[in-house]
Amino acid sequence: MGLIINNEKMTPENAQKLIDICPFGALEYQGGKLSVNAACKSCKLCVKKGPAGIVSWQDETAKTVDKSQWNGVCVFCEIVDGKIHPVTLELLGKARELADVIGHKVYGVVIGDNIKEKASELLHYGADKIFVYDDKAFSQFTITPYSEAFYDFIEKIKPSSILVGATNLGRSLAPRVAARCGAGLTADCTILKMKENTDLVQIRPAFGGNIMAQIVTPNARPQFCTVRYKIFSAPERTDAAYGELVMMDITDAMKKSGTEIICSKEKPKEIDISEADIVVACGRGFQKESDLAMAKELAELLGAQLAGTRPLVEAGWISPKRQIGLSGRTVKPKLIICLGISGSVQFAAGMKGSDYIIAVNNNRDASIFDVAHVGLVGNLYEIVPALIEKIKGGKA
Repeated sequence: MGLIINNEKMTPENAQKLIDICPFGALEYQGGKLSVNAACKSCKLCVKKGPAGIVSWQDETAKTVDKSQWNGVCVFCEIVDGKIHPVTLELLGKARELADVIGHKVYGVVIGDNIKEKASELLHYGADKIFVYDDKAFSQFTITPYSEAFYDFIEKIKPSSILVGATNLGRSLAPRVAARCGAGLTADCTILKMKENTDLVQIRPAFGGNIMAQIVTPNARPQFCTVRYKIFSAPERTDAAYGELVMMDITDAMKKSGTEIICSKEKPKEIDISEADIVVACGRGFQKESDLAMAKELAELLGAQLAGTRPLVEAGWISPKRQIGLSGRTVKPKLIICLGISGSVQFAAGMKGSDYIIAVNNNRDASIFDVAHVGLVGNLYEIVPALIEKIKGGKA
């Protein structure tokens, strides 16, 4: 793809006309030949306005892929320290929904050490087949062995779509494997849809959440995406195991790693508002940091986690670990109380899946009321203390 220059018809006069047309200074004339340098922006002005027959544009022939050779919706099932990450179950539920549209099977791939029992547990969540790479070489996450095993699975099974949780491990592994497959990757998807031709529609916020971008890769397989925890709902566990467990062969090449783990230590447990059943979220309606004390008191009375919006994080009033939104955490509590929050797209994307949303704002036109189940129009400095008193008095 690019500019094609017919230097056989080139004259100094034509060359100068083309140089004058280019607004980026991307054309150079030396030794009787016109060439294009790195400043070219592919605006095609030289083609449209230049002397006829001198410069033309050639589009790259789109590569095609035989989609019939790629079948199944796959989930990378993350098991660390003997525990299944909850995002795995959410993705298995979504994979079943997507696979049913096109009549494909749901696959899971598990990499780890002594994980057969945990891998079997995944068969209670709707997977047709769980492929297991079980070896001491995978006892702790190192990027090269995990990538080798994952790539081996893709080469042998050829899944059409691959869903990976946007965890620390997933965000490290997915792009490396996608690049090795020559495929792109859409990160932090919030909506996934499947076309009948097996194209995966990957939807995610873009430009700071001001638009929702729909990304489709019709000429590449597999289709890779990562999804945050708490975006989708996990399916109910079935009493009977459904599907088949497939133990995969481990080669010496998979075990090789340029990284040696000398020791590992468990980090102190951090705040994780994503796990909270009740959240009290604060926004710019709070006039100063000390005023957050009443929100903290309300959270303590309800057994809730305190959270906030990006402006409060930037002001240093709350920890970044307590931020809700596209650049923070996604939460899906049973109850969230939003105090003084306008309800920007960025914030709403991180909490709109909550079971019950209560909003307090003095602006009746605030966007937060578009997603709230109950909205209170009024001054939070009056409403919150009154609510605290009612709770203390056992009247709420």
